[in-house]
Amino acid sequence: MKTIKSFIAIAIAVILISAAAPANDKYTLEKGYTVGIHGTSNLHDWDETVGAVTGDGVIDWNTDGSFNLGAMSIKMDVHSIKSTEGSMMNNNTYKALKADSNPEITFALTSPIKSIALNNRGFAAKINLTIAGVTRAIDMTVTASGQKDGSVTFEGSKTIKMTDYGVKPPVALLGTLKTGDDITIHFKAGFAMNK
Repeated sequence: MKTIKSFIAIAIAVILISAAAPANDKYTLEKGYTVGIHGTSNLHDWDETVGAVTGDGVIDWNTDGSFNLGAMSIKMDVHSIKSTEGSMMNNNTYKALKADSNPEITFALTSPIKSIALNNRGFAAKINLTIAGVTRAIDMTVTASGQKDGSVTFEGSKTIKMTDYGVKPPVALLGTLKTGDDITIHFKAGFAMNK
């Protein structure tokens, strides 16, 4: 009889613990994202857009409507980057970013973040940014907005120096256009729960 009572008590405890534990839901990047790169040159400013982006994350929701971000990564296909300066600049960008041997630029969250409120003014995220095979830790302010369907949109931007990643700033138009070292990467990416 004691064995049955012990078994029942253990089963009830397991059920209660499981109910109390937050559910870690896996999220995937939706279509409709925007990722842009803004830079300067000796002639004028320039912009590039990234056409192919993938991403995933792990989110668990709190009872107060905030959420914990357990993981998030965004991968950008270097060969999908297109410049306002045309194909010559595109090819110079691919060469500068060593696209053949390092075909992706990646953002990866390095540590979980707890109690993020939706429609916030920005939360601090520690991220590993990998460009041209070089990874550096950066701090980025990111905002999060939510939809009724449970999806979350993250938005942020960061200014970096290309030379910090071993990238020689590209040139175009037979060397008459020389880009500056500083570029700003901006992203707006919506994540939806995996079904």
